[in-house]
Amino acid sequence: MSSGEFKPTDEQKKIIDHAGSAFISACPGAGKTCVMVERARLLLKVGTMGQGIAFLSFTNAAVSELEGRLRRESLLPSPVFPHFIGTFDSFIWQYLVAPLGIPDCAEAPRLIPDKDQRQIQPFDGAQPLPLSCFDRSTGKIIPNLALKLGFDAAAKPSITKAYETSARRNRERFLARGEVDFTDTRTIVNARFGEPQLSARMSAALAARFRELIVDEAQDCNPADLEIINWLRRAGIVTKVICDPHQSIYEFRGGVTEQLFAFGQTFAAEDQLSMRGNFRSNDNICKAIATLRPQDARSVVDQALGKHRLDQTKIHVISYPGKSVPATVGSKFLELLDPLKIEVIGSPILAKTRVSGARAIGQPTDQARQDLTMRLALAVTDFHFAIEMGNRKAAMEEVHKVVLEIEGRAGRKTYHQHIAAEDIRPDSWRPHILSLLHELRYDPAVFPNADAWHERAKELLARSLPLGGQTIAQRLRRNQELSAALAIAPKSSPPARTIHSVKGVEFPAVCVVMTVATAKGIIDYLETGNPSDQAESAREIYVAASRAERLLVIAAPKSQAARLAAHLGTTGAQVTMVTL
Repeated sequence: MSSGEFKPTDEQKKIIDHAGSAFISACPGAGKTCVMVERARLLLKVGTMGQGIAFLSFTNAAVSELEGRLRRESLLPSPVFPHFIGTFDSFIWQYLVAPLGIPDCAEAPRLIPDKDQRQIQPFDGAQPLPLSCFDRSTGKIIPNLALKLGFDAAAKPSITKAYETSARRNRERFLARGEVDFTDTRTIVNARFGEPQLSARMSAALAARFRELIVDEAQDCNPADLEIINWLRRAGIVTKVICDPHQSIYEFRGGVTEQLFAFGQTFAAEDQLSMRGNFRSNDNICKAIATLRPQDARSVVDQALGKHRLDQTKIHVISYPGKSVPATVGSKFLELLDPLKIEVIGSPILAKTRVSGARAIGQPTDQARQDLTMRLALAVTDFHFAIEMGNRKAAMEEVHKVVLEIEGRAGRKTYHQHIAAEDIRPDSWRPHILSLLHELRYDPAVFPNADAWHERAKELLARSLPLGGQTIAQRLRRNQELSAALAIAPKSSPPARTIHSVKGVEFPAVCVVMTVATAKGIIDYLETGNPSDQAESAREIYVAASRAERLLVIAAPKSQAARLAAHLGTTGAQVTMVTL
């Protein structure tokens, strides 16, 4: 909505006018972006005395939405200085690491996001294991992670020791040449906080630079992030922390939930604010998503306040047979969209994993054999199935990785290590990769079968093979499962997305997929609070369901579908069952 149309609620106005630091709990669809825009407008109206406003979030999608709104409202100058808008990671890098370098390292710091993917191979013939399988501090192997990759550390103590030695040496070598990832940057920053003189100088510099710091989507923090936010707050920068703790779904990287509630309590009572009005979803969806919160957080159902508040579309639970998600889920979702006149292309199927979502629309899923040919085919398919720029960029990057490996240029480095070492800029490779993606789009009118596609791929990629090396047939081998990896991008099929990829996004309709393996545990947790290890899985369903504006569909195995439908209706939502 434009600034002229925006009429803040009492809760929103209180936040816009709040002069000091604040901890703000916001329900899905609370209008956070509008509130942040109006807060910026108010600050800029009275002048910032040469100081900037910093807007931080944890996803590029959220940053992009806010930046677009600020620019449309002519509130963000170009260049953006003295303000900052970007991810929390980029803020840490730009202001707390890059200017000061790495302790005890003379090399300029270089950010390598995929450093933990570097393969550790202590001797020829040893199974490669990623660096992520080894503890950062001690270098000790993490047995459960290694076991998932087929390496039993307990059964091979002497070989394990060789791996650990190699992992430690590699980490030391990477750090000595200035290579750090985002976890390293947090370790470096928090160590600097322990140096009183340096910490004081850093905080004084940032307090002079920024008048106010707004951290959105703070439920995506990990404990180290909370330490950094608290340090910035103690530095004297007015700090607004906006979050919905029930949307914390980054436990795999140390995400916080209870810690975030505790952090909120460190703010004075008058600085603990909330937004409970939902401007995104209709009343049935507001009632249904309340049931997906923990038991002690269901007493208040968010009020539907937006343009869909009077929409009476029911919640639909699709009951599907079998042990895996069938493609008929996507077909049934299409049927439900049609009478509502909702466009298919903007109504995704959401699942925890790419595989589950892809199965629901009949899209090829990752095959067991991940050779270069299969990786290329899957990346091409992903690119042409994608509707969102971030997913297309990821597919382009994967094709670029495959091309580098075919050309023999990457060696043992990770993709980003190679890019940094060779100073390769995106504009130097993207045009070629885009051309390759369009040449290899699978179309039966061009390629009568998978063999024809494979021959064309070899023809295109043979042009840049190094002399004297393997032939293109050796590098890009024929794979018997290739035909399953190639598909035509649908013109009338809902896109499949992972739940994590749609954080901060909204859609007219969504279909959330629950699998046979997880549905019972999630519903058990929602009904009883146990098993507690299903708490994050339940939050993932909450995140996915709360993306919907008018139509919420949840697909569940037939053994659990009736339980789910009954649970969703406990706060008064109208729910209907659909059996496949």
